[in-house]
Amino acid sequence: MSDDLIDRVYEAAFVPELWPKVLESAADLSGSATGAIFIYNDNAPIRGRYTDASPAAARALKDVRPVVDAYVAGDAWKRSPGIMRIHNMRPASFVHVESLMTPEEIANDPPRMAMRSVGIGDHLATAIPIPTGELVTFVFRRWLTDPPYDRATIERMDGLRPHLARAGMMAARLRLERVQATVSALETAGLAAAVMTASGRVLAANVLLEKMTSTFVALAHGGIVLANASANALFREAIVRNREDQVVRSIPVPAEGGRPPLVVHLLPLRRAAQDIFAGADILVVATPVSASATGPAPSLLAGLFDLTPAETRLAAALSQGRPLKEAAAGAHITFKSGRTYLERIFAKTGTHQQSELVALLKSAERIGKPDH
Repeated sequence: MSDDLIDRVYEAAFVPELWPKVLESAADLSGSATGAIFIYNDNAPIRGRYTDASPAAARALKDVRPVVDAYVAGDAWKRSPGIMRIHNMRPASFVHVESLMTPEEIANDPPRMAMRSVGIGDHLATAIPIPTGELVTFVFRRWLTDPPYDRATIERMDGLRPHLARAGMMAARLRLERVQATVSALETAGLAAAVMTASGRVLAANVLLEKMTSTFVALAHGGIVLANASANALFREAIVRNREDQVVRSIPVPAEGGRPPLVVHLLPLRRAAQDIFAGADILVVATPVSASATGPAPSLLAGLFDLTPAETRLAAALSQGRPLKEAAAGAHITFKSGRTYLERIFAKTGTHQQSELVALLKSAERIGKPDH
């Protein structure tokens, strides 16, 4: 996977008219004919962007577009076992959708019937719950004449998934509309935000973030740190390693002093996005964890904390109070592998003990209770 594609994913987060070309490149990465991003919200119509037609497939993809438009405008997706299975599972990776369905379900699934009529076969999808309630899905499709998606393809796409998750979070809050200049414009989307240089100096912060004095602490010479020491260690590392691919950029901040848990995201600003934010290198966004029918809190690990599917399964089991040995068995890994995965989870969530990790997960889970 190229750094150029990752840069363009983050660019599209702020310049949504670029999503079609980004999705086209991701479709090439997965050997797909088409790609799409869909944003689901409890109280709003589906929003989406799809691949443009390449010259070689222009005619065929023009036939696909009306089918996708009808999907976005209608509610047939609610009667689709494949789509609802992905929505309910919130898989921690990309999934070959047809592998989750029976032959009878595939034959009678309304959206698939429409897609087959224009030559589309298998689907590869993932669903990413956003802390503020939306559900973002990325869907790729192959022609009927193409082979099913294999494990190697899914692993390639899983390498891109954390970047799609953060860009999708921003796209969901902006409702796939182009951001205007400066972080103050993000207040209208309810986003507490600041932009920083690669050295960690804050160029601008909006009022929402400035009011979060119990979370962000100002330093001399224009810097900021997180008040929580464990979260701040990840925060500082993400700034220092901003240009690197393998770095944690979505940081959980535990509930404290009556404040609900937060997720602090550091989005690299690339290409046109850097121009929009006046030459800044990093956008910092803080999003509270909230409850929604489309994004239950326990699924947030899978969507935003850069955990692998195996790490996510282990963390979910631990959050239910299971001892590590039992959790590892439930995740179909050895106890030794479980200990290795747990160390990785500690590093990615800024925790140091199993009790701390469980407390973090439980603090997010409590937000989903009716009395909260």
